[in-house]
Amino acid sequence: MGNLETKDVIYELRTRAGLSQKELAEKVFVTRQAVSRWENGDTLPNVETLKLLSKLFDVSVNTLLGSPRRLVCQCCGMPLTDDGQISREPDGEFNEDYCRWCYADGEFVYKSIEELTDFLVGHMSSESWPPEQARAFFETQLPQLAHWKGGKRP
Repeated sequence: MGNLETKDVIYELRTRAGLSQKELAEKVFVTRQAVSRWENGDTLPNVETLKLLSKLFDVSVNTLLGSPRRLVCQCCGMPLTDDGQISREPDGEFNEDYCRWCYADGEFVYKSIEELTDFLVGHMSSESWPPEQARAFFETQLPQLAHWKGGKRP
């Protein structure tokens, strides 16, 4: 569902789920008129309602908003281009800061920037991108990410 507006995304998800505006409204504790206003593009759901819609339809808030933000894993730097790559909290809620490979079941997979760098160099280097070049790239890029900034984890 790339680059749709919020109103189109909500309409698309609602109709795909076979829900009427009234049924969707009841599930997220708003009026049918509120759903109608979202689908007409008059208003946007508030943050709490976006979270409920995210849970209900199993899509990220970023997707609900028409993917306005370019999400990047704040641990490894991978662009998160679809919801299948985004990590989740143990309760199933999306954590849009990390990919599902760096953050799984409420735990960070890599205990140190060196461990992650070794893993990435091992998997990403090739004849055209030798390990020394890959390592230099990751050693420059990774410390810029929120997870590693200042040498400590959040």
